[in-house]
Amino acid sequence: MIEILVLYYSRHGSTAALARHVARGIATVPDTQARLRTVAPVAPVTEVAAPPVPEDGAPYVTANDLEECAGLVLGSPTRFGNMAAPMKHFLDSTAAQWLSGTLAGKPAAVFTSTGSQHGGQESTLLSMMLPLIHHGMLLIGLPYTEKALNTTTGGGSPYGASHVAGTGVKPNPLSADERLLAEALGRRVATIARKLSR
Repeated sequence: MIEILVLYYSRHGSTAALARHVARGIATVPDTQARLRTVAPVAPVTEVAAPPVPEDGAPYVTANDLEECAGLVLGSPTRFGNMAAPMKHFLDSTAAQWLSGTLAGKPAAVFTSTGSQHGGQESTLLSMMLPLIHHGMLLIGLPYTEKALNTTTGGGSPYGASHVAGTGVKPNPLSADERLLAEALGRRVATIARKLSR
């Protein structure tokens, strides 16, 4: 059984919802399973230390998760067209894994959630790809053979899965196409990881 690490940061739940659908896609591939993990929040001024284990949701990621995974799917909400600070903070801490080649040659993909239709989805996806390229990972996108990529009126792009959460107090739920594309992304990474592990 090989494991694909689905690593995300989510503040209001939309990116976490995408992560769960990515994990469902991974689960459809024989001999693969998802390992859901999150990153700790960060703040410009630390007043109280975050608990060592999140109160709810996925556990915090560790170096072992990176070493043990056969592939990585990375997700973050958009912050001004870029990944959120907690995800960037975590990636900035992976120099040891970069030096040792822990992630080199493993497949990787990205996903995001934005408040608006043109809120920087593609630039965020591209920003998350850059550290993965430096780690030597093999980037996986979504081809237009995925029918939902041609019909979506919300999120989804060839760069990765995405969601338009809206700017209201309660985020929009994932659309059918957004769910399908997140699952397709997970399935593609798991399928390629399985082939590479043979």
